[in-house]
Amino acid sequence: MAISIADQLAAAPISWGVCEATDWGVQLSPERVMSDMRELGIKATEFGPLGFLPIDPGPRSEYLEGYGMKPVGGFLPVVLHDAAVDPLPLVEAELEAFAAAGASVLVLAANAGTGDYEAHHEMDEAEWEVFSVNLDKVVDRAESRGILAVVHPHVGTMIESAAAVRRLVEQTNVQLCLDTGHLLVGGTNPLELVRDHADRVGIAHLKDVRAEIATRVMNGELGFVQAVKEGMFVPLGEGDCDIAQIVRRLQESGYTGWYVMEQDAVLGTENDGDAARDDVRASIDFLLGL
Repeated sequence: MAISIADQLAAAPISWGVCEATDWGVQLSPERVMSDMRELGIKATEFGPLGFLPIDPGPRSEYLEGYGMKPVGGFLPVVLHDAAVDPLPLVEAELEAFAAAGASVLVLAANAGTGDYEAHHEMDEAEWEVFSVNLDKVVDRAESRGILAVVHPHVGTMIESAAAVRRLVEQTNVQLCLDTGHLLVGGTNPLELVRDHADRVGIAHLKDVRAEIATRVMNGELGFVQAVKEGMFVPLGEGDCDIAQIVRRLQESGYTGWYVMEQDAVLGTENDGDAARDDVRASIDFLLGL
């Protein structure tokens, strides 16, 4: 039996403005976010930043069960390029929670260690060597727990630019988080990446982007948080990512992973949560309409 897109649908708390970065606007409660997800018919979710849901594995799993939510896994910023930082203690703690809840995907961001996503970074040769060794360790450790570790190209991390994404694909075997928005902002065409490397996609974070604003971020004219506030990320079908073709290409390739509704949002007030929920609804309607 063929898998349907509806069965692959998930969401993430960042669509409701819940983020680990400093100065990222109003942070809604998990009760509000999970209630909205349930209202929208979403049955699977990423965990959100550390501390958003209960830290301990048992309570975290029970909390999601209370809302009828299947845990997908989640986004974890980890310093991988610095020889003075051991990434395994942080990763091990999350893997325990993932395994206890039955989550399947660890989404790694190559954390620059700055606490935000405002600056652009590139690794030198020594940092690439450390990154590669640490990445292999993390991927192997996750695999030993039955969890897929993927790398998320992300604005403000060590894997952002088109050159970094290309090197990651060419010099490692790691699976990718296809974040359509962050890839475009960093200079990678997500449709071309899917055309060439659909077999490397372990999970898809779907968001649409206004290219004009993304170009200003890439050129250093606009900070990332301000760009999000100005509406850089928009519901699926309303921006300049060819989401329909990206999804079709993935489906044609036999992709059976998650499509996570993951539109980065910064909220000014708690009332902005209503607009965030409506944006997710619009994205779901677009995706299911394909």
